[in-house]
Amino acid sequence: MTDRPVTVSVVVPVRDDAAALAHCLALLARQTVEPLEVVVVDNASTDGSADVARRFGAVVVPEPRVGIPAAAATGYDAASGDVIARLDADSRPGPDWVETVVREMAAEPGLDALTGTGLFHDAPHGLRAVLSVAYLGAYYVLAHLALGHTALWGSCMAVRAPVWRAVCGDVVRDDPEVHDDLDLAFRLGPGHRVRLLRTWRVGVSARSLRGRRQRRRRLDRAWRTLRLNWRVAPPWERWARQLGGIRPAWR
Repeated sequence: MTDRPVTVSVVVPVRDDAAALAHCLALLARQTVEPLEVVVVDNASTDGSADVARRFGAVVVPEPRVGIPAAAATGYDAASGDVIARLDADSRPGPDWVETVVREMAAEPGLDALTGTGLFHDAPHGLRAVLSVAYLGAYYVLAHLALGHTALWGSCMAVRAPVWRAVCGDVVRDDPEVHDDLDLAFRLGPGHRVRLLRTWRVGVSARSLRGRRQRRRRLDRAWRTLRLNWRVAPPWERWARQLGGIRPAWR
């Protein structure tokens, strides 16, 4: 255990999503353990997202380059806590969300990153659990096969600040058609310890999965992210290093 409490910065990228952001920030204001700061990255919004963030006392950081990779990375760069936790604007964290980060990171100093699960709060009531388990279950299983280790899910994740600083120069920032969470997991590589905590859960919107166009776009982004990173280290090489116990310096 550490001598002093682990401090947590919560980063929330947002673009034209003021109503969802207000709900997210209201839930963050009622945490059992208060975060050190909430950093809202205003990704060229044209609505009142930045005003909402300021009203809740968040640190607002502008990022004019449109795209989650640029916005998320800018927020991580601006964070000052020991641990950088990440939510999306439509994430709905429970009251002990930050407390869980503090507890898990303090109890396990060798843990580099933590990732959680979610429930589609706006899906049909009888299908919420089934859809959530099917979607996230498939994501974690397939991403693990591609990575050779546990993936990260951007709607509910946390990474130690020194770990972010070690890879921040390698992550993709300028390509909006890359999944930033999957890309970050690739850059961490099997040399860092990432753990999935199934009981660490947030509510999320299913809007990104509605419609053929949205689903196709997410799949295209996934393949783009895989292709970019497999050029550096293909999956068979990653698995060989993982099973061989080698801790490579990924770059």
